[in-house]
Amino acid sequence: MFNFWPPLMRLRKRRQCFPSCSSLHRVDEDEIYWRQKKDDEELEWSHNSSHVISQLAQCFTSAMVGPRAWIGGLFNRSSNKRNEKFIDYPLTPEQEERLERLQERLQTPFDESRPDHQEALRDLWYIAFPDVALDGLISEQWKEMGWQGPNPSTDFRGCGFISLENLLFFARNYPASFHRLLFKQEGDRATWEYPFAVAGINVSFMLIQMLDLFSAKPRCLPGMNFVRILGEDEAAFDVLYCIAFEMMDAQWLAMHASYMEFNEVLKVTRRQLERELSLEDVNQIQDLPAYNLLYQ
Repeated sequence: MFNFWPPLMRLRKRRQCFPSCSSLHRVDEDEIYWRQKKDDEELEWSHNSSHVISQLAQCFTSAMVGPRAWIGGLFNRSSNKRNEKFIDYPLTPEQEERLERLQERLQTPFDESRPDHQEALRDLWYIAFPDVALDGLISEQWKEMGWQGPNPSTDFRGCGFISLENLLFFARNYPASFHRLLFKQEGDRATWEYPFAVAGINVSFMLIQMLDLFSAKPRCLPGMNFVRILGEDEAAFDVLYCIAFEMMDAQWLAMHASYMEFNEVLKVTRRQLERELSLEDVNQIQDLPAYNLLYQ
């Protein structure tokens, strides 16, 4: 059975077993062990890929999209420093209204008993796989899109309905880009790729944290600039999501990353996006340098 964390746990134990060895010796032994373990796991992947995909998706969901109290602590360690002087900056009536509507969306959980939520999930499937009939809202087929298991609703616990709305917006408005990332159509890919749908939920949550959207109004420069953009374009958050997903995939390829490095890729993506949202000449979402990724 594929197991995500034990190799790291064993590496720590190995370091404790050789207190008299030099640090270089310890690193060499760990490297030999890790390479051997990676070879073993790659062999297991070839024999049981569907099981590994399920386990990998579960790792992503548990480690990065878990309860808000846990993941909030993870992201707050690298969050923007807040400056009290920004707290009282004024919002225009349009900015305030649109920010409130966006924050209402953030508070909407995914409810698998609601017909409109069920329909949204079906729509996502048929945009992703237009020629493949869906067996049901609970089906092993969902794993093909990168969900944790046969019931996608269980993966929304960390981010709610907005993460499904983000995926749907991406699929409907930038279908070529959506399918290119879904099917990993470009680049020199790792043997173990990130699960598309679960990665998408992580991107949604990363943006919410980065823009400080759980506060009454953002108190960081990227968040403040985003609210200004939101006042001009109510779809700004959804478009920013599509850009961020593209940026994450581009970073993944540039870093030659594999599944264990997803969290680092997400952090690098966040830093790059923060810089772009802090540029003085960015007045609308289309001004972001990374916007062109949607049309490459």
